[in-house]
Amino acid sequence: MEIENRALKVALVTGSGKRRVGNAVAQALAERGYAVALHYHRSADEAAETVRQLQQQGVRAAAFQADLAQETEVDRLFDHVHETFGRLDVLVTAAAVWEHKPLEEVSADDVRRQFEINTLGTFLCCRRAGLIMAKQREGGVIVTIGDWATSRPYLGYSAYFASKGAIPTITRSLAVELAQRNTAVRANCILPGPVMLPEHLSEHEVKGAVAGTLLKRAGRPENVAQAVLFLVENDYVTGVCLPVDGGRTIAGGP
Repeated sequence: MEIENRALKVALVTGSGKRRVGNAVAQALAERGYAVALHYHRSADEAAETVRQLQQQGVRAAAFQADLAQETEVDRLFDHVHETFGRLDVLVTAAAVWEHKPLEEVSADDVRRQFEINTLGTFLCCRRAGLIMAKQREGGVIVTIGDWATSRPYLGYSAYFASKGAIPTITRSLAVELAQRNTAVRANCILPGPVMLPEHLSEHEVKGAVAGTLLKRAGRPENVAQAVLFLVENDYVTGVCLPVDGGRTIAGGP
């Protein structure tokens, strides 16, 4: 699909097919006037429906499939996005897996799977996007999505936290690397708290997550989207990790 007006600013959001955080970020960037590339792995129908809705609103949008744990598929994704839109101004890495398993049952394959998707996938996307942006006079912005709880982990997600704990370091490293190539390229990280609790959580777990915040309420995916817009639009912020957690990081308690 060839998109008209190749000078339009373009945002790629990974993991934006399903109606989760990445999808809300894609919608917010579209409202800001960006053409939107939605990445999905298996959520083809949901991604296609979002594209249809955005196009009905006059937004230039297209969906792209890729397994981000595979370098060849990441390269194909970015080649396809660049061929379609002609440029890349924003990357948001919202694709991730979050799987519960008691420590006694965690295998090497569990750790490897979450590293490949959450860590390696993020790094490969950021590296490729950053090098594209470095060649553009206007540069670009990368926003990674980490997790507030890598600083205060809770039970049952040891493989997940090992993989997500690398995201702030990847972000800071890329902020340094990319600024050396083009000072108009920035990289920042968002550390969400309970902004979209999984449906399988019990009422007790939901109440516990909310009680652990200073604001005593759950957040929304739109809160993360608002933070993304801030980091995209404030051109004097780079290498920063911003919690969007209702004060959960500093609240204390279980």
